[in-house]
Amino acid sequence: MSDNRIKIGITQGDTNGIGWEVILGALANPMVVELCTPVVYGNRKAAEFYLQLVGRDEELEPLRFYYCTSAAEARYGMVNFVEVGDKQLAVEPGKATEASAKAAMAALDAAAADLESGSLAAVVTAPINKESINAAGFGFTGHTEYFADKAQGRATMIMCSDILRVALATVHIPVQSVAQSLTKEALVEQLVALRATLKSDFGIVEPRIAVLSLNPHAGDGGLLGTEESEVIAPAINEAYEQGVLAFGPLAADGLFASGGYKRYDAILAMYHDQGLTPFKTLSPDGVNFTAGLDWVRTSPDHGVAYDIAGKGVADAQSMRNAIYAAIDIVRRREAYARWSSRPLERFEREKGRDVSISLKDIKEEE
Repeated sequence: MSDNRIKIGITQGDTNGIGWEVILGALANPMVVELCTPVVYGNRKAAEFYLQLVGRDEELEPLRFYYCTSAAEARYGMVNFVEVGDKQLAVEPGKATEASAKAAMAALDAAAADLESGSLAAVVTAPINKESINAAGFGFTGHTEYFADKAQGRATMIMCSDILRVALATVHIPVQSVAQSLTKEALVEQLVALRATLKSDFGIVEPRIAVLSLNPHAGDGGLLGTEESEVIAPAINEAYEQGVLAFGPLAADGLFASGGYKRYDAILAMYHDQGLTPFKTLSPDGVNFTAGLDWVRTSPDHGVAYDIAGKGVADAQSMRNAIYAAIDIVRRREAYARWSSRPLERFEREKGRDVSISLKDIKEEE
């Protein structure tokens, strides 16, 4: 059932990448405004440039924006546009510029402000160029770190699709720093958090989680490394004692090559490429979800793609999936909150018995 009252923010990303092309491609489907109220944050000049470039299916109505100053003013049934940034922006597809990086930052900050005010239910972010945006003063290694700083909670990066979910123990750090960043306490915390998000955001009653090893062949009994026996396995055992159905450490190549990943609801990878390389191979149109926060944020699983920017060939499917995923997660999270709120009282009421009790009743019994 559609309910377009859910307001989903969409940030433009780097204006010289394929962000606008995939946004416009996703919004070309009229089903989007039936499922949610999209609120796009971006530069008007860039939007008009890419509208002319991408064009529109002749059988569909031309895409029109309703311009507003914030999500609070957004209208249901329309594609809303919050204009931010430099009105004289130079759009140069395929080039990393300070201006395009600042445009991406302006859109992010405006969307974050609306999330904080409660005007948005979720945000979907188009790709940024990490090098140029940090040169422009961004101060974060990626979207995940940005939202982790802005929102409440402990951020976990999860790549998700219909066939696979991969979470990362470490995210945007050098490979040489991975081993020293892994601790038993951090892994236990991540496994507990991953179980929670799989239940509340993905609707899995009791998820099974595969935990990858750090070293080849799961360390070969210590021959190739001791992180498995000294850090990862103890973390799995402790998490299991806390109710997490975690299994491992498992060698990544064997798990993915054999199809063993299909037996699990999620995979916890130790570092970025260990998890994302097989994920993107198996799910080329997957979604990046920043889990563990009180805000919902998703994005397509690709980058700015400067090499094809401005050529009108960018595939919008991953962006479309990111929008749909944001809607689904918002709905599941709300449903889970209702379902898990005072479950005994609700169960008894459904059976015809009212077991509600007030603080006054408790004091009188004492």
